[in-house]
Amino acid sequence: MLNNKKNKNGFTLLEGIVAIFLVTVGIGGAYTLISQTISSAIISSQKLIASYLVQEGIEIVRNIRDTNWLEGNNWNDGLSSGDWEADYKTQNLTQSYTGNFLNIDSEGFYSYSSGSPTIFKRKISISPEGDDILKVIVVVEWQERGRTHQIRAQENLYNWR
Repeated sequence: MLNNKKNKNGFTLLEGIVAIFLVTVGIGGAYTLISQTISSAIISSQKLIASYLVQEGIEIVRNIRDTNWLEGNNWNDGLSSGDWEADYKTQNLTQSYTGNFLNIDSEGFYSYSSGSPTIFKRKISISPEGDDILKVIVVVEWQERGRTHQIRAQENLYNWR
């Protein structure tokens, strides 16, 4: 009598190739997902920093106006029309916009004078919109992976005093 039973103890070559293919596709998909998540987290972090730098630019201009009031000066002294660079430490519009990168110091403050270079540039544009109104536009831009990103905000400052 002949025994027609075949030995089924191992994988065939085809089953091994299919298993390796499925594992490779799974690992590749996981790697793609992880790298996209990390990239998105980096861009989100940069957008958050840029939005804070835009807010700070508006606050610098507002602080100059308020200081003028407190010192009895004309409300718009030091707020000339044009494109400017300013940082939190100097609290004035010190130079025309030249596209310099902001630096970050060991205390976490952004300035043009000291610290480690960052990827961010900030332009503060001021233009009069009447006798008692200044239009302030702050733009922060940076490049990441060859793409330029930009956050922009506008506020009108009034001589309401």
